[in-house]
Amino acid sequence: MFGIGGGELIFIIFIALMLFGSEKIPDIARTMGKAMAQLKNATNDIKSEIQKGVEANGIETSLKELTSSFSDEVEKVKSNIDTTVLPEATKLKDELEELTGPIKRQP
Repeated sequence: MFGIGGGELIFIIFIALMLFGSEKIPDIARTMGKAMAQLKNATNDIKSEIQKGVEANGIETSLKELTSSFSDEVEKVKSNIDTTVLPEATKLKDELEELTGPIKRQP
């Protein structure tokens, strides 16, 4: 929880108890709970409005088209590397192994 350990949490509770007293702690907790709920509702409302805007403007479909065309280009590059660069790299590796002769790297 927020990178706070058990001992740190107990220390924070102890300090809050010392500062505010035992009578005010439940009120503070209720107020913080309500604030967190309002914040969560506000973020959910913002998310839903953004989603509605995206759907209304057709951004989602253009984004999917862009993603698919990008994926196609990546596949073309991969196949080009497999057909042109990989054989050359294998050939160079073999030549390098021939040059080293009996001297090999120890793993």
